[in-house]
Amino acid sequence: MNLIILLLPIIAIVLMFRSQKKRQQQQQQMQTSLEPGAGVRTIGGLYAQVKAVNEETVELEIAPGVVTHFTKSAIAAVLDFQEYDAIINGRPADDELPEPEAEDADAEPVADKPLTLTKDSAEKGDAEGGAPASK
Repeated sequence: MNLIILLLPIIAIVLMFRSQKKRQQQQQQMQTSLEPGAGVRTIGGLYAQVKAVNEETVELEIAPGVVTHFTKSAIAAVLDFQEYDAIINGRPADDELPEPEAEDADAEPVADKPLTLTKDSAEKGDAEGGAPASK
């Protein structure tokens, strides 16, 4: 019984170190697999495209023509092209495409009226479709 009490903490510590080492190896492998053109997410949640990979840093294009330098350890994930494109351009994945709704023959067409945020529409309130008047 005493042997079990001594072995349990030792086994738990060994398992923790082993899982941490495995995560470090995966992070190292991901950092070495960085290549220009890949979409990435940083640890801060910034999505960008890799422009160049240096020895310890990567150059990321965060907007057209805007290139920043990050350390390789700041890269949280390398995304495949479709996932990166869906996030950046707002395109749903193929399996998430909305199904077209069937139109009712009896339904009246809804007039597409553009929303305006002018002072005149605020004074009209909800009766005219504008924003409610503020007090």
